[in-house]
Amino acid sequence: MKKIFKNIIVCFSVTALLISCTEELDLSNPTALSIEELLQTNNGFELLANGVLDAYQKIPANEFLLTELRSDNVRANTENGNFAAINAYNVDPNNGDVATYYSNNMATIKHANTIIDNRFLAPEDQQYTVGEAYFMRGLCHFNLVRAYQNVPFIDKVLDVTSNEALNYPQLPEAEVYEKIIADFNTSIAYLNGVEQNRYRPSEGAAICLAAKAYLSQPNPDFTEAEFLLASVVEGNTYNFNLLFTERSQADQFEFNANPLNPSEDLLTDAEYNANLVIDYGNVFGNEISSGYTDGVLDGSWSNNPGLEINDEVIFSIAYDLVSSDNYTTSDSGLGDQVETDSESHSFAMTLQGPSNGVNIASLDFLDFMNPELEPVRFYASIDVLSYNPSDITSDTFNAKFPTDGEIGDNDWIVLRYADVLLLYAEAILGDNASTTDSRAIDAFNKVRERAGLEAVANLTKSLLLAERRVEFVYENQRLYDLIRFDQVDAVLTEFSNQNSLFYTIEKKYLPFPQREIDNLPNFYTQNPGY
Repeated sequence: MKKIFKNIIVCFSVTALLISCTEELDLSNPTALSIEELLQTNNGFELLANGVLDAYQKIPANEFLLTELRSDNVRANTENGNFAAINAYNVDPNNGDVATYYSNNMATIKHANTIIDNRFLAPEDQQYTVGEAYFMRGLCHFNLVRAYQNVPFIDKVLDVTSNEALNYPQLPEAEVYEKIIADFNTSIAYLNGVEQNRYRPSEGAAICLAAKAYLSQPNPDFTEAEFLLASVVEGNTYNFNLLFTERSQADQFEFNANPLNPSEDLLTDAEYNANLVIDYGNVFGNEISSGYTDGVLDGSWSNNPGLEINDEVIFSIAYDLVSSDNYTTSDSGLGDQVETDSESHSFAMTLQGPSNGVNIASLDFLDFMNPELEPVRFYASIDVLSYNPSDITSDTFNAKFPTDGEIGDNDWIVLRYADVLLLYAEAILGDNASTTDSRAIDAFNKVRERAGLEAVANLTKSLLLAERRVEFVYENQRLYDLIRFDQVDAVLTEFSNQNSLFYTIEKKYLPFPQREIDNLPNFYTQNPGY
């Protein structure tokens, strides 16, 4: 099991905390502690904080379907019902994925609020857990506001036996962002000086996500975002770095004689790019099998948990491969739980994708993601064996998250340093169409150079958006990037028209879950277009 879950697995119910130290959570004979009893134990806040991270493990399980599948990066086969409907922007307010994504974020918020409501009881050596709770509450609301736009901001544990929920209406998007940023800023104060662990919220992660929230709000605050990101990028305070091999340190895979000195072995561009392919794959904890033939790495990708903790990963959610037929999905009930980190972070982003008819690169995306334009990211992002651009009916799949089945072993990366570098360039660029500011250029070119591409001297918004598309494909960022760059309607309308889909300007956001509306009649309103 990944480090933070080695000794404790925590799972919440409404009134009790069920704790087990066995390999599988024994729900038939659990040890139940009330919140009051738990807070009086020596490590009660640590258990609560682990429980928040446990709750978050369900959230990525269907995020791909609601974000990447609604972008121009991927498509679904038309015969696959719900997935095809989501891909076609034909989502119903009663859609199960729409409802469970909302409720899983809200469940995590409830667990975070348990800590925040009792924060004054936290002992000195567990104050960091309060910072983690603010971080996770901010992150979950960030997920919700980007997906559904106008959502309630829940800042306490609500009494389900009363009408407290009626005090929390849907708020305008801008107000939600103000509260999200406040949560991240509070978490920064609590997490200051806390030892960094990439499986736990940290001060550096909170700074970066606060900056991303500043850039994502309806009226972006480029100045504040730039200030925050500069403290991470320019100062290198937190030792975040891209995984990157300098040319002078690269491995040579085959002998290439120097024409001027036949005994000298030259490093070819193809060999150097192969080094960078390996670096890029290692970011996600992946290693490639076999060797190197005719200028290309051989073999297939597999996950190696030993590679998943690296300097590029800033915050990730841990998962482990567990052999069990009783795996947990995004909408599983408490009785379906097995070991907490055995949950699949997304069936559609693993080898399950091909069998479900999702996780297929769109033809539009393959115009940009090909071996000629992307000599590094292509081989670490795309299943090369399924790539056949000469056959438009061929399905090309994701290779970023290789697993052996439905229960995923890859960690889910919430934030990595390449994102921070490009966000920094975005903040410096601001409202301008282009910039030659050396800080933005340097940050942008670091990501380009790791991808085996030439540096640029002038950065434009279109270049930055295109770079983000190929760098973060299958990482659920494209839709939100298009919204943030104010390009979503133009891009997705054209994509929809070319592929006979049903995008309209209202469909950039999901419907508000009908289940939530029905639970509080005449309180919540449905989003336009649904």
